Amino acid sequence: MNSRALSLILSLSLLAAVACGGPKKESAAASQADPAPAATATPPLPADVKDVAALAKPAPSSDPANSSGPSVSELAPREPEATSGAVVATGELVSPVRSELAVRMPGRVGRVFVDEGDKVRKGQALLELETQYLVLDLKRAEADVARARAAAADAERDYKRKQELLAKDSVAKAAFDRSETAFQAAQAATQSAEAARDLARQHLADAVLRSPLTGVIAEKRTDVGERLGDASVAFVVAQTSPIKLRFRLPERYLANLHNGRAVRATVDPYPGEVFQGKVTQVGGVIDPATRTVAVETELPNRDGRLSPGLFARVEIEVGAGGGTAR
Repeated sequence: MNSRALSLILSLSLLAAVACGGPKKESAAASQADPAPAATATPPLPADVKDVAALAKPAPSSDPANSSGPSVSELAPREPEATSGAVVATGELVSPVRSELAVRMPGRVGRVFVDEGDKVRKGQALLELETQYLVLDLKRAEADVARARAAAADAERDYKRKQELLAKDSVAKAAFDRSETAFQAAQAATQSAEAARDLARQHLADAVLRSPLTGVIAEKRTDVGERLGDASVAFVVAQTSPIKLRFRLPERYLANLHNGRAVRATVDPYPGEVFQGKVTQVGGVIDPATRTVAVETELPNRDGRLSPGLFARVEIEVGAGGGTAR
């Protein structure tokens, strides 16, 4: 190999060495000249704020593009909840009729058949006045009727006989007229005696005070031996069949409330048992203090187990699909 070729090879080797080692030295020099700032360690949070810091962290998002903030669906306004469906309220059972009972005629109480709190049926006897004199009056009236009927029968026979004689011109017209008048008077006397008998019977019947409705004895104001006048109240009877249930609902349900809407009620004395009823009246005035409307419901209560004054938990369908109780 000649000297020129050797010189060329040495020059190429030098250039290759410079190309490989130059940038490293330059990079090392640059790093020594401008060292990167050391990472500062974050101090730990106090124990009493760790829970707050955990709640402040944004929830992880499956979409990396939206991980820095809430999604579009979270920022969109939500529709208000529908008011349809069953609404629960608290109501009270009340008697639709509360009657104060007084005897039809004055007298002394002879017997009392019921006590306060007893359940009674319509037409049931509650008390009876002393009836000894009333029984005697009825017997006398019946005797008067028998006497009057006998007199009327005799007058009728005489009248018919005179009528036959008058047809044969065998009796004077004046005698026939007197017989006819006596017969008519006897008939009137019989009717009067029968009316007196019926009045005596009615007095005897009125001596017994009967309940005009099915319900419960709310108050007892008399006892045996007490004398009652025409206006003396002996009992107070509260009707229980049917019975009313009253409660109030917010005014926003007024548009969906109407008569006949089905109602379900439960009471503490009979847990788990549902009493069915229907709306009979919706109040037309909103209470300005509570912004509620009164609703009245009727429950059959044929067995009389529901009593006035009980509190009830009410469920009523206020949606468009609310049915009518059967």
